[in-house]
Amino acid sequence: MTNLRIPPGEPTRSVLFAPANHVRRVARALASAADIVVLDLEDAVPAAEKESARAIVTTQLQVVSHPRVYVRTNHPTDTEFEADLACLEGCHLAGLVIPKVDGADEIVELNARIDAFEQRTDRPVGSIEIIPIIESAAGIVHCEAIALASPRIRRLIFGGADYSLDMGLSLDWTADEHELLYARCKITHASRAARLEPPIDTATLQVRDLDRFLRSASNARTLGFQGKLCLHPDQIEPCHAAFMPSERDISAARRVLAAWSAAATAGSGAIEVDGHFVDEPVAERARRLLKRAGQEDQ
Repeated sequence: MTNLRIPPGEPTRSVLFAPANHVRRVARALASAADIVVLDLEDAVPAAEKESARAIVTTQLQVVSHPRVYVRTNHPTDTEFEADLACLEGCHLAGLVIPKVDGADEIVELNARIDAFEQRTDRPVGSIEIIPIIESAAGIVHCEAIALASPRIRRLIFGGADYSLDMGLSLDWTADEHELLYARCKITHASRAARLEPPIDTATLQVRDLDRFLRSASNARTLGFQGKLCLHPDQIEPCHAAFMPSERDISAARRVLAAWSAAATAGSGAIEVDGHFVDEPVAERARRLLKRAGQEDQ
């Protein structure tokens, strides 16, 4: 099964989480420039505040104009999940972020529950996206099957903190974050094999350390992630810059395509540009880079 119902969207560079039990933080997130906003009903909300958090979500999402608002529910096996879903009945909603997904069977079962929810609330069947968070050893081992488990899935999220906890790793990751390398590679490869969008990388836990955030974003981008979780609005602009092609990259891509076009006219299938060998895969990469930068037609 591949993603057939949900058409490709804009690049997702920043995914901003906001604890749903804080009205001001929810409002600030919804007013932000984040590509996706996730209102969190799970780990960020104490058990005693779950009900009031759901009331805030219901109120905000009945009037929200942000086109890409998601809600992180509690896990579908949690007793809180049905109440989470019920509070969304009259809400504008792009999708659900599902925590701690360990296997494809969880998504298959959830998909049927969302089908029923859509029918009950007069929504088009298939309109609610599912974004699984992969954050355990089991999730990493089964991420290929998870990625293929529902046509509602467009992208995956890597949850590095819970993954590290599950693996008994330190949460004070090294500068190159080699502790996360295997998991990141598994998720990017699973996403590509399933023809999903590139995944979203884990949050950086040191919220005020911008240098560390940027290093982490660079690590993730190098491995094929398209964006990163943000825990504070101040991370959004740096996140966008980190995951967009630089002016240098754009300029180099334009030179490659100009030379490649001239070579094709001359009947050549391989050339050299700026000291680098260029053939069709290199030219295609340049096209994709300009498309991501929104400059493919310039």
